[in-house]
Amino acid sequence: MSKTLIVLNPHAAAGRAGKLWRQLEPLLWQRLGDLVVAITQHPREVARHIDQAYQSGLTRVVSIGGDGTNHTLVNALAGLNSRHPDAPPMVYGMLPVGTGRDWARTIKIPFKIEEAVEWIAHAVPRPTDIGQLTFDGQREYFLNISSAGISGEVARRVNAAPKRPWTFLQKTISALLTYTPPVMQIRLDGQDWYEGRAFILTVANGTTFAHGMKIAPNAQIDDGQFDIILVEHMSRPRILTALRMVYDGSHLRHPKVKAARAKQVQIRGVTGVLDMEFDGEMTRGRELTFEIRPGLLHLLAEAPPKSGP
Repeated sequence: MSKTLIVLNPHAAAGRAGKLWRQLEPLLWQRLGDLVVAITQHPREVARHIDQAYQSGLTRVVSIGGDGTNHTLVNALAGLNSRHPDAPPMVYGMLPVGTGRDWARTIKIPFKIEEAVEWIAHAVPRPTDIGQLTFDGQREYFLNISSAGISGEVARRVNAAPKRPWTFLQKTISALLTYTPPVMQIRLDGQDWYEGRAFILTVANGTTFAHGMKIAPNAQIDDGQFDIILVEHMSRPRILTALRMVYDGSHLRHPKVKAARAKQVQIRGVTGVLDMEFDGEMTRGRELTFEIRPGLLHLLAEAPPKSGP
């Protein structure tokens, strides 16, 4: 059995990752075999650990950290796989220890840590799409969901607050009560799609964000396209009703919610710079371009059921 690189951020999830490591380490040695453990406290260190592991012949990495650690890992692996398209890709898995754990919901990783380790041990590599975001001369990759509009303001408020199970919902409601939706101009695959005020435009590879909101319940991580969800401007009572519907995915029936699929999404903030987030990371931009990168990441995913008797 080949070695596995473990990327551990002990400070993730308010120190929960470090505390869990004492319990995780013997389980991982038992179920995954030989480990190379890289303890990281800064995103810049992650890319260095990935490059060193790849040069040493390791082809599997498992992260134990929060959104920031996972986002940096995805970007490092996407860059690595792009530079070596003909070489065996480094396969990526994660153990969910943060507060949101939305990607874990998408690919059905158990939240109980012993069950998650067992899940990783039986998981198989699966080519997985990722999103590429370009803005202001910068390029970022995201695995799960990126969005523009009120979500950027919510992310700012959430990151400034203590992380609790109800933090995402609380900060979303407080933002909705004061937020003025910007005017967005949106093109899908080169065609005009929408222009007007909107609370949020979501570009989704995964199904769930913001601690369990099923914003794109029909999204597939390997279909070569994004699921696009737009929530138009509406009254405060109606937007609060729509918010409640997001938790079970029924918001897609709301008359002020538009859905589509596309390989490329271009957004322009007509009334100014747009707040945005990608996999929980915050930024701002006036003109944004999203492009799907089919199969660029090889993800540890649930093994398919065996056929036959």
